[in-house]
Amino acid sequence: MTSSAPAAEPRPAVRTEREGAVAVILIDNPPVNAGSLAVREGLLAALTAAASDPSVAAVVIMGDGRSFISGSDLKEFDLPLAEPQLPAVIRAVEDCPKTVVAALHGAALGGGFELALGCDARIATTATVVALPEATLGMIPGAGGTQRLPRMVGTTLAIDLVCSGRRVEAEEALRYGMIDQVAKGNLRAAATALALTLAGRKSLVIERAVPDDGADEEVAAAAALKAGRNRPHIAAAIRHVRAARSVPAARALADERADFQRLRVSPEAKAIRHLFFAEREAARGGGLNKVPPRPLARFGVVGAGTMGAGIALAALQTDLSVVLVERDPAALQRGLTTIKAQIARRVETGRLTEADVNAMSVRLTAGLDLGALADCDLIAEAVVEDLAVKTAVFRTLDGLARPGAVLASNTSYLNLDAIAAATGRPQDVIGLHFFSPAHVMRLLEVVRGKDSAEDALATGLALANRLGKQPVVAGNRFGFIGNRLYAAYRLHCEFMLEEGTLPQDVDKALEAFGFAMGPFAVADLSGLDIAWRMRLQQASTRDPAARYVTIPDRLCEMGRLGRKTGAGYYRYKDGPARGAPDPEVEAIILAASADAGRTRHSFTAEEIVRRALLALANEAAVVLADGAAMNADDIDVVLVNGYGFPRWAGGPVHWARNEDPGQLISDCDSLVTLAGPGTRRGDLSLLLRPPSGRGHVRARG
Repeated sequence: MTSSAPAAEPRPAVRTEREGAVAVILIDNPPVNAGSLAVREGLLAALTAAASDPSVAAVVIMGDGRSFISGSDLKEFDLPLAEPQLPAVIRAVEDCPKTVVAALHGAALGGGFELALGCDARIATTATVVALPEATLGMIPGAGGTQRLPRMVGTTLAIDLVCSGRRVEAEEALRYGMIDQVAKGNLRAAATALALTLAGRKSLVIERAVPDDGADEEVAAAAALKAGRNRPHIAAAIRHVRAARSVPAARALADERADFQRLRVSPEAKAIRHLFFAEREAARGGGLNKVPPRPLARFGVVGAGTMGAGIALAALQTDLSVVLVERDPAALQRGLTTIKAQIARRVETGRLTEADVNAMSVRLTAGLDLGALADCDLIAEAVVEDLAVKTAVFRTLDGLARPGAVLASNTSYLNLDAIAAATGRPQDVIGLHFFSPAHVMRLLEVVRGKDSAEDALATGLALANRLGKQPVVAGNRFGFIGNRLYAAYRLHCEFMLEEGTLPQDVDKALEAFGFAMGPFAVADLSGLDIAWRMRLQQASTRDPAARYVTIPDRLCEMGRLGRKTGAGYYRYKDGPARGAPDPEVEAIILAASADAGRTRHSFTAEEIVRRALLALANEAAVVLADGAAMNADDIDVVLVNGYGFPRWAGGPVHWARNEDPGQLISDCDSLVTLAGPGTRRGDLSLLLRPPSGRGHVRARG
């Protein structure tokens, strides 16, 4: 009889090592040292031991591995938090009779930075970033961040940092006083030396007075509220930061913790956590992130219009070499002028230096010859949305691009397989659907054709990561994910115009819900002629029985194409300012309603919003069934990152999951009946299944 070897004991999340008289407490919770229960328990035990050990003169807390503490473990936040909670750990740091130094590297975010603020001193490597990102997750700092940070940097800067969640690099943090030293050499050695220098002294941030920074606190608060869309957690963060001036510390800390506990289980925080997980799952591309991408150093762009110039600029802001080709000399010059103007704007705002600009100039090659793309690793086509034009470009690229180069189309609606068929290498063809402006918008749909190779798609994901984009892998279906959803949303809003409401009422209701812009303001901004051309192309294949709203066609026939013509759904008199309602549009709508035989009736704001959300939920189920989306959560990622759906509402799928199932199904039945022939009924059970396949994801802020 043989006996198996005893299982190895799990490595503790926190351990203590000695550097002479200094106890070095190491946090070891890979991959990112998230502040889990095991970390909190380990820190409390290690601090208690160090406090009672007469041979310990000082303590250093630092991370083992890639970072200090890079945030909290979000899976804990939907449940009652187990003891000890972070404030108890920080109290132990402050109560410890020994000097405690925080040695920071990698990321010290959220609770990690709050722990550092509770220490007597902070030292960091040059590559460290610090931040309190809780506001980006629908919460506020809950372990003293709103009280200790203002005592270091003043209330004005603290309001900005807490409400934006902005990451601050070490040198900037040193200037602000958020850290005390930047280590030029070995962090552990520098932190140990600092601890010995300070041994026997306590310097608690919470006991400091809030400095008078001489800035306008009211202006900072108003700016933060505006940027934060007046959300409750932003208002709470501002209130707590300002309380640091006048409320006794113990009470202010208790008040902050109470609001944190309330906000972390709020519907808004839960919606944002849903997106946190959904975005990270989408970025994995269903496992494509594990496929080695192809080499990517030289990036080509065909077309220097608005989209092509934006794509080129997005790539230039990385370390990629960019080749921009346009066949029309005037269009090329306009594209280059656009790029230079955007770069100059970034220099003016301090986001780029002259050295950055010089490096970008070296990396950019522009010309009129497609042959210049021959040695590019990935070529993105961004020409007019016409199948004949795009297939001609791909036929040419097929003959000149190097073997193994990825050929990507920025098509919004066209059949990617038809484009790939123009080449002899369909395995190298993918879709890269950027959103305008491409150098700003975060979403990037990576479209899978029937022959697209896994490593070509993986290269699309790798490009998205380099560009700082949020990728979502989409199937090759008409409109992919986002445009399909948005078309249904806009169509049902047009139905409501025909049934009794007006553009300004719809836009006002949906903007109050949280959309960045209402659908008719968006239509005017992008131009009504784009969708009009598509409707004209589809006219011969449209189901004659399908309900069709003529209002946008009538506007286009009158030359009302949106902001660029001074009139669309609204009239624009003074440049790009928000348009004004126009009686002429109301007359057009009333006439269209009469011609369609509609009896008009009024809509409340709540009815408008629910109708729009039901349309999105129903179409989400259709898109999922058709295979345009890999999973339901991807739909939320697309709508939030590309179409202005409010982040704090989580997306239409998250919204649907939180509705009463019976009522949702009944209302969608009514929606499809109102829409009539041409609108498919989605299988809502595809959306209502709980999300699956999520790994143990940690918050990095």
